[in-house]
Amino acid sequence: MPILEGEGVTKYFGGLAAVSSVDFSVYQGEVVGLIGPNGAGKTTLFNLISGALVPQSGAVKFKAENIAGLKPHRICKKGVARTFQSVKIFANMPALENTLLGALFGKPNNTAAADALREATELLEFVGLSAARATPAKDLTLANQKRLEVARALATKPELLLLDELMAGLNPTEVAQAMELVTRIRDRGITVFMIEHVMKAIMSVCDRIMVLHHGVKIAEGTPQEIATSKTVVEVYLGE
Repeated sequence: MPILEGEGVTKYFGGLAAVSSVDFSVYQGEVVGLIGPNGAGKTTLFNLISGALVPQSGAVKFKAENIAGLKPHRICKKGVARTFQSVKIFANMPALENTLLGALFGKPNNTAAADALREATELLEFVGLSAARATPAKDLTLANQKRLEVARALATKPELLLLDELMAGLNPTEVAQAMELVTRIRDRGITVFMIEHVMKAIMSVCDRIMVLHHGVKIAEGTPQEIATSKTVVEVYLGE
């Protein structure tokens, strides 16, 4: 059974279908990529999964429970965490306190302050930010701000992590480091569903890839199948 499943998920903005009758599934332990041109509906789909938006129709199921329409904090506490296309961190708070917020408030059960502090410290080390624990988030590089957002999401102890363009704006070295981080997150037993435009990353780290175009799913398959799909090449990669 999929850990995450969408059935006929649809969202309109005015008369425009941003996401139209999309079916999808993500299985435990997978890294699944979501690609498509700008405006394809990728982030809208993530917003529907995470509770920032409510679908007009269709179901979003996490571990067989329909979570469509639940508030974001309730979905987070069920085990779904996310990052954002534009980094959303608490700019004036140190890296450690940013991560601590996830450990204290993002889980279904209360965590003792000492345990939360230990978890936050361990996660900063995991993402490579130990040396920056006292640094205000706004003073970190973009790559490190993205790592901090990942650490805060991981602090909620998710079973499923939604990554929205983790590698956007990064240089080739930072992209390689981010790819390694995704692999290590999967190695911790966390399922990953990721939106990405960096094709090298998507093709390297994903087990399966789903393609949206104008809100419609036009293809799904292994990286090799997607790379050789005439439909995908025409609408996304160019001739």
